[in-house]
Amino acid sequence: MRTIILLQTFLFTLLLTFAYAQSPVLESYIQQGLKNNLQLQQEQLNYERSMENLAQAKALFLPYVGVNASYQFADGGRKISIPVGDLMNPVYSTLNQLTHSNQFPQIGNSNTNFLATNFHDSKVRIIQPLFNPEIYFNYKAQKELITVQQAQKKAYENQLKFEITSAYYQYLQSDEALRVLKNTRSLLFELLKINQRLVANAKATKDVVLNTEYELNKTEQQIAENEKNIEVAQAYFNFLLNREMNASVEKDSTLTTSISDQQEISALTNTALQQRQELQQIQNGLRANQQLIGLSRGNAFLPKINLVGDVGYQGFYYTFGSDQQYWLVQFGLTWDIFKGGEKRAKTQQARIDYQVMENKMEQLKRQIELQVIQAHYELKSARQAYIASQSGVRSAEKSFQIIKAKYNEGQAILLEYLDAQNKFTVSQLTNSINQYELLRKAAALQKTISNL
Repeated sequence: MRTIILLQTFLFTLLLTFAYAQSPVLESYIQQGLKNNLQLQQEQLNYERSMENLAQAKALFLPYVGVNASYQFADGGRKISIPVGDLMNPVYSTLNQLTHSNQFPQIGNSNTNFLATNFHDSKVRIIQPLFNPEIYFNYKAQKELITVQQAQKKAYENQLKFEITSAYYQYLQSDEALRVLKNTRSLLFELLKINQRLVANAKATKDVVLNTEYELNKTEQQIAENEKNIEVAQAYFNFLLNREMNASVEKDSTLTTSISDQQEISALTNTALQQRQELQQIQNGLRANQQLIGLSRGNAFLPKINLVGDVGYQGFYYTFGSDQQYWLVQFGLTWDIFKGGEKRAKTQQARIDYQVMENKMEQLKRQIELQVIQAHYELKSARQAYIASQSGVRSAEKSFQIIKAKYNEGQAILLEYLDAQNKFTVSQLTNSINQYELLRKAAALQKTISNL
């Protein structure tokens, strides 16, 4: 059953990808962003750092090998008296009497310091963990944390793709608005020439020229404002791609708005729940937290056993004779029987952290369901608005052409001409906004189901 669900999700995602196919130009920019974006590079560095943390955790299973050497000087301190003279002198005296000689001289007692002087200890020490639950569960936790970091990186990649897509559409929309305003300016220039001829021929008063000049100046202000918007949109787009702020942006004239909004919300939700990296991030975090619970329990109830081996030289003065050579092997066991309930509290804390993450998982699922519903209906609304604005442009254009022809023949007043021209301009600007808003809403839905 799980296999069937995964297959259905894959096929649905494939169809949705074709339905929301992006342009080659935009796709190229997205790949540039994924390669050059500084924040994404930071996420990659975080992932590489987690890989190194795993390597460190794995290294703890291997033996430690090190060299320890010491040389000491000492004087004073406690002494031990060895009565060598008291023990041996009577024997030596008897031997001298028996041999009628002085071959065995009298000796004194010996006093030896506990602190040895001119003493060295040079050795190679090997420590091999035999049983250590802390090392084992730490390694398992670090392994899961890598997948958490990887999911976080992919989640940012999905967000970055959407930001680049949205910024590109914003740039194109600003450029399209500038084109509409420049066309309007051309129409007003043409109207100004007509009105100037009418005034010159005494067929109109000067106020028609003044009103036209006012509308022309107002349009110039709108063009200046829109040029500023283009510069800002271009700079932000290049910022996301980590390029020079004034780098040129290629315009794609092949973008299509034939976007389907007929997908079922349930299918979209299932796809999102299967693919959203934020959910995978928390799932991997839950598995890592399980290992941390095991680590806390292992520290609380299990011992640590190590094997220690020494090979080296020990003796007076820094010499390495065969009489100073030694080796030693020992087993060490550490087992904390009671620490005032500290380890039990840490285990309980790890369990609580696990429950908190489970709660976050359920909350995130509900949020994703809400996001899918919102993105779905916003796309549907944007599509309807775009269809309506297309019809509005056609109507406004026809109305303007009629009023323009009537004005040229003296059958319409300037107010009617300007009103029709203004409606035509507004309809074009509204249609441009709705067109790219539709594309942005489609990209937002793709981002919501992690399919960009």
